[in-house]
Amino acid sequence: MHFPVNIPLGRSSIPVHFICETLAYFLGYRYYAWLRKHSADKISTEHRLIIFIGAAAGAFIGSHLVGIFENPPLLFSHFNIIYIMGNKTIVGGMLGGLIGVELTKKRLGVTMSSGDLMVYPLILAMVIGRTGCFLAGLEDGTYGIASNLPWAIDFGDGIHRHPTNLYEIVFWLMLWIALKLIEQSRHFADGARFKVFMVSYLVFRLLVEFIKPDYFFSFGLSVIQLVSIAGILYYYKVFLSPKKLFVNHA
Repeated sequence: MHFPVNIPLGRSSIPVHFICETLAYFLGYRYYAWLRKHSADKISTEHRLIIFIGAAAGAFIGSHLVGIFENPPLLFSHFNIIYIMGNKTIVGGMLGGLIGVELTKKRLGVTMSSGDLMVYPLILAMVIGRTGCFLAGLEDGTYGIASNLPWAIDFGDGIHRHPTNLYEIVFWLMLWIALKLIEQSRHFADGARFKVFMVSYLVFRLLVEFIKPDYFFSFGLSVIQLVSIAGILYYYKVFLSPKKLFVNHA
């Protein structure tokens, strides 16, 4: 396979990464709309819309804020609008979106969880989006360090690397299956499904970053790992009282 994968269009071409990113937003939202239509949502349509706006604003700020600090040595030498807009990260987007949602809900007086309904649509969107990242090859910057493992992939520069974007797709599919299996016998308390979703991904990113060519501080951690740790600490109760994630123990 030749990377990046593009679809020829006359004398030009369309990056498959762009197509996947567009599909991720579209199909993720359609899946969410379908789930909401077939469930008893306690949050009004008006409040949902406002919460979405808060989430989008927080995700936009968070993804770019963490993105521009991801490589501190480049921050001041490349600090311009192109550098700011071109650097973003999912971890920052998720935590920024979380902050945006919580602030918006507090302003609206909404106390019930708004994230549970978004878990499966977000997983679907992540799987599609990371497929685009994989097909973008080196251009996307989500590949891993050099590796001699049988499944290591040459993204076009002659170096076989960990396909960390594929690792993430496998992670999301396993999480989806695990949540579905759990819900066959247990019922999550309000907000618990989203907490498991967030904590699982933050732990995954904390670990997988060790095999990615990130900028690491002298103490051995990257910016994304520090942000992931902050998010894990925010959800510390998940680790201290896991039984409270379920209704019969809530």
